[in-house]
Amino acid sequence: MIEEGRALFLQIAEQVEDSIIDGALPEEGQAPSTNELAAFYRINPATAAKGIGMLVDKGILYKRRGIGMFVAVGARDTLLAERREAFATRFIDPLLLEARKLSLDTDELASLIRTRDGAALTPPTTEGTSS
Repeated sequence: MIEEGRALFLQIAEQVEDSIIDGALPEEGQAPSTNELAAFYRINPATAAKGIGMLVDKGILYKRRGIGMFVAVGARDTLLAERREAFATRFIDPLLLEARKLSLDTDELASLIRTRDGAALTPPTTEGTSS
């Protein structure tokens, strides 16, 4: 799960965010402690604390004194909005620029996306093979 070349604390924060987005950590649910994260990933607790601290600063997690960290109400929606914006910036904006270069209008681009999406969902055929 840990990737070389990316700051560990960022990866920890992203793993917790992923758990919130996929529902494994529900709103008002208790988040793993920095010690649990450090033990699981075999990293320094200060590194895990830095990742958790980022999420606290963003309002995704909050601390209940003496109990631990919890997922804030609205955290999932906040994270989804952030990820959608990042997706648009990283993928949609370059897609639109290239579509303009190719003189594809919005309808043609949408049709191309639908076609490719349908193709991606269809299992590949094995020609020359009998059942």
